[in-house]
Amino acid sequence: MKDYIVRAAAANAQIRAFAASTTELVEEARSRHNTSPVATAALGRLLTGGVMMGSMMKNATDVLTLQIQCQGPIGGLTVTADAQGNVKGYVNEPEVILPPKNGKLDVGGALGLGILNVIKDMGLKEPYSGQTILQTGEIAEDLTYYFATSEQVPSSVGLGVLMNKDNTVRCAGGFIVQVMPFIEEPVLAKLEENIAKIQSVTSMLDGGHTPEEMLSQVLEGLDMEVTDTLPAQFFCNCSKERIEKAIISVGKKEIQSMIDDGETIEVKCHFCNTAYHFTVEELSELLKKSR
Repeated sequence: MKDYIVRAAAANAQIRAFAASTTELVEEARSRHNTSPVATAALGRLLTGGVMMGSMMKNATDVLTLQIQCQGPIGGLTVTADAQGNVKGYVNEPEVILPPKNGKLDVGGALGLGILNVIKDMGLKEPYSGQTILQTGEIAEDLTYYFATSEQVPSSVGLGVLMNKDNTVRCAGGFIVQVMPFIEEPVLAKLEENIAKIQSVTSMLDGGHTPEEMLSQVLEGLDMEVTDTLPAQFFCNCSKERIEKAIISVGKKEIQSMIDDGETIEVKCHFCNTAYHFTVEELSELLKKSR
């Protein structure tokens, strides 16, 4: 099953909801960055949250960045998503290993204390930026807290990544449910009751539940209506041309130093780990273009 995002409304538009299956894109990130199980879980949750939050944006050119700066051994994470279901990301320390906590991967321990930055570039003069302190480091609760404090939108976020014994991704996905300011008390009470009794995201996904079925449990008895679906994928828009511009931007002195080494250089994209190579001859051409 290909990854996709579902957008839905319930209770006469008093609730809006998003759910996603992200198994393939999280596995793609794992294989590109060769992440440890706990790093895969952390990055997978943030990629899943990011791709759903990206789908909330209005314009095709809008870009969302989720950045976690933290004191734990993972060192930090960065995820970027657009409004069309494309997402990419990386962790600073992909090989971090921690013992399990209560039988589960210790994502909170890997992150430790830190802050979550949410940056939305919507083509305005200044991008929107919100910042909150990490509550648990488990990511779903941290995004829930961000929505409540920075956007004043009461939300419930569920995220999950389940690993196979061989450390590949068994399943990944999540949901975001948000209530509108005009929500009626009985509707809110029913929603809270539903959320209190649902299984974990990983249990639902491992049981074969689709994003639609996850939302139908969260929104049971609330007249859910799926408004649309959107494919989701790990996608990086890096290219040799972009890397060339980055090399040119470091200045003549640095480029000359690379040329003087007399070796072909390798530059890797942070987001997708693709390696680009530049020969001494190519560097000489870039030197001519730099200022």
